[in-house]
Amino acid sequence: MEQRISIERMEQAVNLFGSFDENVRLIESEFKVTISNREGELRVNGEVEDTMLACKALNALLTISNRGEPITEQNVRYVISLVRAGQEDRISELTQDVICISSKGRPIKPKTIGQKKYIESVLKNTITIGVGPAGTGKTYLAVAAAVAAFRERKVNRIILTRPAVEAGERLGFLPGDLQSKVDPYLRPLYDALFDMLGAETYQKYLERGNIEVAPLAYMRGRTLDDSFIILDEAQNTSCEQMKMFLTRMGFNSKMVITGDVTQIDLPADKMSGLKQAVRVLKDVEGIGICELTDQDVVRHVMVQRIIKAYADYEAARSEKRKK
Repeated sequence: MEQRISIERMEQAVNLFGSFDENVRLIESEFKVTISNREGELRVNGEVEDTMLACKALNALLTISNRGEPITEQNVRYVISLVRAGQEDRISELTQDVICISSKGRPIKPKTIGQKKYIESVLKNTITIGVGPAGTGKTYLAVAAAVAAFRERKVNRIILTRPAVEAGERLGFLPGDLQSKVDPYLRPLYDALFDMLGAETYQKYLERGNIEVAPLAYMRGRTLDDSFIILDEAQNTSCEQMKMFLTRMGFNSKMVITGDVTQIDLPADKMSGLKQAVRVLKDVEGIGICELTDQDVVRHVMVQRIIKAYADYEAARSEKRKK
């Protein structure tokens, strides 16, 4: 069966095909079809169902291209997963929702439906808990929302924190004073802020006290007013630490808590504060709980495969235990 899709502009075709036609090759191998570009038309050949699915994927990618966005391998893989789930129409939901502009002038926006829901929850709720695997943009998007709120003068301060829990290594062996020992733990937060603000602006706000990046232990005994507070790596908080953090909330403040419950570095006998918080707070007004999945991974495709392999392995193990 052959289906045809007309392309209005040459640059659309260039964007759609990608360098060395890699985007189209990916669709061809995924749906077992052949795609050619002739006389301003895409011609898709294959079995009836495969051709229909490939056309749905191509139309969804053209929707992205029409918004002026470059089409990447990640876009293509995400569109394929939506088509497989019969949700390709939802690609139009990802409109030009720019959260903020980076220091290099790049618009930062959600790239998946899950990320869009997460950002909507951050904007709507006083506290948002974002749970999901590595690479789903939990921290990065939260920092983008914090910078946007700060630029719009909705808050006076951005406070970024995470628990200093070792992933198999010991803090005490690191050289230097306390600040230089905890800095490696806070590095991902610094990186996101540098990207949004640029190193110079970041330094200026840091000196003025508008930005604070500190370990969770520094939060005890404080009330945080007029602030956008982000707790990262929250799966490594104890239940007591999580309760302590949540009760720091002051007037005109917003909190975002992010974590991945599959990467807990706490001792086996200690319950994760994040896991408990998700259960305890699920029906509390003003608190949004967002679960991102491997479908929302926006890093290298290998990250998605690794997360899925580990999830399958854990599922098989728990199945064995039941028997």
